[in-house]
Amino acid sequence: MGSIRSDNSQNTDLRLRGSGDGSKTLKEKTSQSNSILPTNSNTSKRRYGLFRVKSAGESGRTGIHPWHLLKVCFRSVCTLSMVVNILWPFVPAAIVIHFARPDLHVWIFSLNYIAMVPSANLLGFAGGELAKKLPKMLGILVETTLSSVVELVLFMVLLYKHGRTEHADLIPVIQAAILGSIMANLLLCLGMCFFVGGLRREEQVFHEAVSEVGTGLLLVAGFGLLIPSAFYSALRGSVNEEFTLHALGGYALTISRATSVILLVAFLTYLVFNLHSHNSIFDEVLAKDEDKDEDRHEELARAKLTLIECFVAIAVSLTCVCMSAVFLVQEIEFIVARGVSDNFLGLILVPLVEKAAEHLTAVDEAWDNQINFALFHCLSPSIQTALLNAPLTVIVGWGMDKEMSLNFEIFMVVLVVLSILVVGNFLRDGKSNYLEGALCVLVYFIVAVCTWYYPGVEIASTNQY
Repeated sequence: MGSIRSDNSQNTDLRLRGSGDGSKTLKEKTSQSNSILPTNSNTSKRRYGLFRVKSAGESGRTGIHPWHLLKVCFRSVCTLSMVVNILWPFVPAAIVIHFARPDLHVWIFSLNYIAMVPSANLLGFAGGELAKKLPKMLGILVETTLSSVVELVLFMVLLYKHGRTEHADLIPVIQAAILGSIMANLLLCLGMCFFVGGLRREEQVFHEAVSEVGTGLLLVAGFGLLIPSAFYSALRGSVNEEFTLHALGGYALTISRATSVILLVAFLTYLVFNLHSHNSIFDEVLAKDEDKDEDRHEELARAKLTLIECFVAIAVSLTCVCMSAVFLVQEIEFIVARGVSDNFLGLILVPLVEKAAEHLTAVDEAWDNQINFALFHCLSPSIQTALLNAPLTVIVGWGMDKEMSLNFEIFMVVLVVLSILVVGNFLRDGKSNYLEGALCVLVYFIVAVCTWYYPGVEIASTNQY
C-alpha cells in the first residue's frame, strides 16, 4: 500500500479566511455579528478539485483488485457493520425463493426484508469510501443521496403497483413510509447517536451551524407536509351537495402538487447554501470533527477502496438492494391481508431497512466522537425525504395520473411535527447526552406501539374521499 499523506491543510481552529480579518476565529465572527450562523464571505471559500484524495481517502492503489475489494468491504469500518455482513447469504436466498416459490408470500417478504440490510450496509460503506475522496459537504450529500435512491425505488415501485389490482391501494403505504422515514432518522437514529455517544463521555458538543440549519429546514418541511392535511381535515366537516367530498379531495391534491414544487425549490436552495455559498463553514466544522475522531489513527491505517472499486461496490449494492426492494413491495398487499396494517408497515417496518446504512454510519460516528458528522447523517436524510423524495413522488404520480398527494393521515403528520419539535428542543443547546438519546428512542417506541394498533385505511381514515 502506498504511503499515506498527512493532511495539514485543514484549519483546526475554525479560522475564517478573508482579507483583513484572517486572524478572527469563527466564534469571534459569530459573536460580533450577533447571529446564529457565522458569516460566510466569498473570499473565505475554500477551493477544491472534484476529488480530494487525501489521507482520509487514499487507498495507495489503482484499478480494481477483486480479492482485496471483497476483503475491505467485509471488514467495513466498524464491528457492527462487519457483523451485518454475515447476513449476505440471505440475498441470494431471497432472490431464489422469489422465482422458485412465488406462492410463499410471507417467506419472500421476510427474506427480502432481511436481505436489504447487508445490501444497504454495503451501499453505505461504498458511499462513505467515495465520500472520503470528495470535498466534505459534497461527499456527505453523495453518501446521503445513495441511501435515498433505495427509498425512491421503493416509492416508485409502490406507485407503479398502486391501483393495478383491486386490492392494491398502496398510496397509504407510500405516505406512511415518507413520514416513517423522517421519524426513524430523527427519533431512532439520532436518539441512538446521542445514547451511544453519551455512554463514552459526559456530553457531546456539536456546532450550532449544523443543528440550526437542519432543524430550520425540517420545520419548513413539516409545515409543508402538514398544510394539505390540515386543509382537508378543517373543511371535511363542511361538505355539502355543492362542496362535495370529492371536490375537497381534488383541491387537496392540487395544493399537494403546488406544495411539492415549492418544496423542491427549497431543496435546491438548501443545496446552494451547503455546497456553494456557505460550504466553507461546514467544511471547517467537519474538518475539526475529523480531528476529534478517537479512532482516526486506525482509520488512516485501514485498507481502503480505490475509486473504481467504490463505483463497483456501489453498483453491486444498488442492484441487490433495488431487487430486494422490488420483491419486497410485490408482497406488501399479501402481508396487509394477513393483518399487518398498512400504516405500521409504512411507518415502522419499511423505514427501518431502507435507511439501515445511514443509521449504522451515524451511530459509528457518534461512538467515535464525530457528532457533527453523525448529525449530518441523521438530519440530511430526513431533509432529503421531506424536500426531495416526497415531492418528487407526488410529481411522478401526477405524471402517471395517480392521486398521490401530501394529504396524510392527520394522526401521522402530527407525530412527525411533534418529532421535529422534540428533536429541535434537544438540539437547541448544542449539547447531547445519553439521557436525551434514550428519550428519543423511547418516543419512537411509543410511536411504534400506537401505529401497531392504528386501524387501516379501510376502517379509519382522515384523508380518503
